Amino acid sequence: MIEAIVFDFDGVLADSEPLHLQAYQDVLAGLGVTLTREDYYRTYLGYDDAGVFTALAEAHRWEMDGPKLSALIAEKGRVFDRLIETTDVLYPGAADCIEKLAAEYAIGIASGALRPEIEAILKRGRLDRHFQFIVASGDTPRSKPAPDPYLRAAELHRLSPDACLAIEDSHWGIVSAKDAGLTCVGIATTYPRAELAHADCVIDSLAECTPELIRSL
Repeated sequence: MIEAIVFDFDGVLADSEPLHLQAYQDVLAGLGVTLTREDYYRTYLGYDDAGVFTALAEAHRWEMDGPKLSALIAEKGRVFDRLIETTDVLYPGAADCIEKLAAEYAIGIASGALRPEIEAILKRGRLDRHFQFIVASGDTPRSKPAPDPYLRAAELHRLSPDACLAIEDSHWGIVSAKDAGLTCVGIATTYPRAELAHADCVIDSLAECTPELIRSL
């Protein structure tokens, strides 16, 4: 029986991936690097900030040490914060979905986004009170597609992974959830349904994510 729902954040509750891409592009422009939309969605979307910049450094053969990585992450965070200050990024139906599920299940977040980014968006939408915990970038030894974020989510809920259900929009996130032992619903907000077929079921929008659907799984 499912007792807890664990949401991914970017691409599931918040349509923030375009803003993340813009923030990366702004930072990388100063380094003379162009990150296209196609490259971002094909190669980098599944990583947290550290993973994106580390992978880019490998691809472009940069020297990357700890201080430089931290500086890039901090700058990207500052750009992203400016972008979300004036943009309503929650998906239509996100608030209704959260309120309905929170009435029957414990709910949390397991995301590669930075905690302040997640908290700022939830508070702006007055939804933060519904979430019992957030697993964010840096909270686990490995990020998605490793299972660590979802294993930590189950631990924080004091539940076994098979009592938790994940809602994910990407191949990397589904792999993370399934390898951790969670049931997983794929939502086709970022990628087509065919690329999410390894989830336990696939939906097109949060309007379909109801207690009735959860019980059916």
